[in-house]
Amino acid sequence: MAGQGGRPSVGIVSDVVLQRHRLQAATAKVGLDVCFSGDPDRLLGYPEFPPAGLWLITLEDEADHPALFDHLLEHTEAPVLFGLDPAPKPGGTDYFRWERRLLSKLEQQLGHLEELDSEASLAELDTEVPASASAPELPHWIPPAPPGSVAEEVWILGASLGGPAAVKAFLDHLPPGLPVGFVYAQHIDDNFTGVLTRVLGRHAHYSLKRAEEGYRIRNGDVVLMPVDHEWKFDDTGELAELNTPWPGPYGPSIDQVLLNVADHYGDRCHAILFSGMGNDGAIAAPLLRAYGSRIWVQESSSCGNSSMPDSVAATGCSTVSGTPEELARELVKTIEESCLLKGRQKRDTA
Repeated sequence: MAGQGGRPSVGIVSDVVLQRHRLQAATAKVGLDVCFSGDPDRLLGYPEFPPAGLWLITLEDEADHPALFDHLLEHTEAPVLFGLDPAPKPGGTDYFRWERRLLSKLEQQLGHLEELDSEASLAELDTEVPASASAPELPHWIPPAPPGSVAEEVWILGASLGGPAAVKAFLDHLPPGLPVGFVYAQHIDDNFTGVLTRVLGRHAHYSLKRAEEGYRIRNGDVVLMPVDHEWKFDDTGELAELNTPWPGPYGPSIDQVLLNVADHYGDRCHAILFSGMGNDGAIAAPLLRAYGSRIWVQESSSCGNSSMPDSVAATGCSTVSGTPEELARELVKTIEESCLLKGRQKRDTA
């Protein structure tokens, strides 16, 4: 009943080929193996009943397949989920909400499915020697941000499995003094946030700090969103903790972080989605894009798991894709171009 690495395997039965494909793609996003995918007649004629730990059944008309239910009862004690909602066309909000509902049903039967970085994998990052002994220099056209100055522009870094390594590489390749602050939303075991903070701040000029009530993000900050409760910004830009947990299956909810930061910063907040399982971020990213925000993603081959950035890219709202190092260079280039534009505007109005 278990697939590779002890993960549960699932069986998919549908009389619509497209629905089978979409169910298979959705279960793969959370690391589940599919041991069978076919129509009811194929399952009934299968020489050896597949050893699925869970069955997903979606039929256009269950009355057309009267023998299927008895066949399942006779051959398996695994849970059987009938009557799943048909999967909409991928890439839209309706599709990502359908994926979330499916994930919730899967976890009710199989337990927690999203894999997170372990303490051991974080400790490995702590022993790595940085690729470069020194960070790149701040370009001439970017005035260095005064120490302790409040950030006018904020970039959200969202990640899950494989995220710490990717975000560390990104921060390690940024020059000091950039006029920007960061909000970091990482799916992680809350017990490991101390290790994460130490590891990511070891070589970078941008060190992590946990969110604090009443704090305003400064240039050079990387503010880590806590796992347990939701946080937002008040009208003055100060961080405020809410009494409620993050919505959705995992904390912090990257979708909700995107929305909460955008509520205060508007088009002065942008987002980069790094390695991770699932599709967190895909619902809110198009809303930020509509504000005028930039949405970037880590390219697939450099990810520990590419489901999260791939989901955001599938919305059509991302404009840049690259390795963490390439994304760092692109950020510096973008800020430099903004500074040059502001300088020209000042000269034109002088």
